[in-house]
Amino acid sequence: MHIRNTSLVLPRRTFLKGIGACIALPFLEAMTPARAALGGAPKRMCFIYLPNGMDMENWTPSKAGAGFDLPATLEPLKAHQQQFSVLSGLAHVNARAGGDGAGDHARANATFLTGVRARKTAGADIRIGVSADQVAAQAVGRETRLPSLELTCDNSSRSAGACDSGYACAYQNNISWRNENSPMPPIADPRLVFERLFGSAPDPDLAAGKALRESCRGSILDLVRDDAKALQRSLGASDRRKLDEYLTALRETEVGIEQAEKFKAQMPKLTAMEKPEGIPGDFTQHVKLQYELLAHALATDSTRIATFMVLREGSNRSYPWLGVNDGHHEISHHGGSAEKKSKIAKINRWHIERFAEFLAKLKTFREGSGTVLDNSMIVLGSAIADGDRHAHHDLPVLLAGAGGGAFKPGRHIQFAKETPMSNLFVTMMNQMGVRVDKHGDSTGRLEGV
Repeated sequence: MHIRNTSLVLPRRTFLKGIGACIALPFLEAMTPARAALGGAPKRMCFIYLPNGMDMENWTPSKAGAGFDLPATLEPLKAHQQQFSVLSGLAHVNARAGGDGAGDHARANATFLTGVRARKTAGADIRIGVSADQVAAQAVGRETRLPSLELTCDNSSRSAGACDSGYACAYQNNISWRNENSPMPPIADPRLVFERLFGSAPDPDLAAGKALRESCRGSILDLVRDDAKALQRSLGASDRRKLDEYLTALRETEVGIEQAEKFKAQMPKLTAMEKPEGIPGDFTQHVKLQYELLAHALATDSTRIATFMVLREGSNRSYPWLGVNDGHHEISHHGGSAEKKSKIAKINRWHIERFAEFLAKLKTFREGSGTVLDNSMIVLGSAIADGDRHAHHDLPVLLAGAGGGAFKPGRHIQFAKETPMSNLFVTMMNQMGVRVDKHGDSTGRLEGV
């Protein structure tokens, strides 16, 4: 028999606190009255970027509507088919050359969430639009501890000079922009992300977090143990179990970070070698940790707006564990080679497997009658379709989650060719309560999602 302590009502934004630590909680039944007073579960928007386009033959379903087939790249999402839609026909025309010549990768990153053409310059006079996530963050970000969260697994930190055919590195290394010349640099180090989420220091550079870690000499959860025990005693059985499961999952994430750090510390010191791309260590573990941290951030309502540029455009990372020793960017210019396209498909599928794990994680966080995924709007995609042609139309785009009932997932939706992807962002921002009629090159809302 389920017994709940009905005398306890918790605010939705309840934290476990200790010296130097502040851990938000997932949705508990004891928070239901407080959440109901605020109009239900919060809506969230999240954008995930994958580089170098896709092997579109293994991406695009053969038919539109519900019950669509899952090509090889999308097969890992079978268990979540009713929680996402494939959106075909969307375009980013401002990622095209438009008389500016080469530089499609820089333009793709810069245009993805802005819908604006980047000014071609390698100097400090960069100019692009405000990205959709930051338009939303400026409007509703004050409602959460972090207005927005920006993640990556790319260790490139260059922000000056040219990175792609005369375009400033800032364009290629960022997808989030607070204004037309100021990016929101993503965090690549999972430890810094963890401390930003769960340390009490608001400083994103987290010097205080480093001091905290060195002083406590253990898990950050140890700092909130007394507060957690006190809360456990006051909760009903279901909430106690949920809180225990959450703290266990959080500790597993922390252990994963610690293991990655130990592996990195044990690696031989580099001498005359060039600094390798990405954080040294197991890339699979790196991606999984960032996805887990992103899931925790959304589930605890630490933020409702996030971007995850898994890797920047033009990334030439190899995937030897998949049998792909060639650089990704190199083989994306496949010239019709069946062998190269097969390798690209392997890389694409591997990334979708990681995304499937992320969706599964969000589905474990119950929230009222649904899950965190049900109340989220998660876009995964790229501003390049086929990497060989640098095509910026008929882009590979998934929309996961129902946005709290605003969307009807589980379909392959075929839009008219050249439909601005920015129309999707207008629709998403409106669902977040952000009143905008236009964003970038949008022509209106994206109807039918």
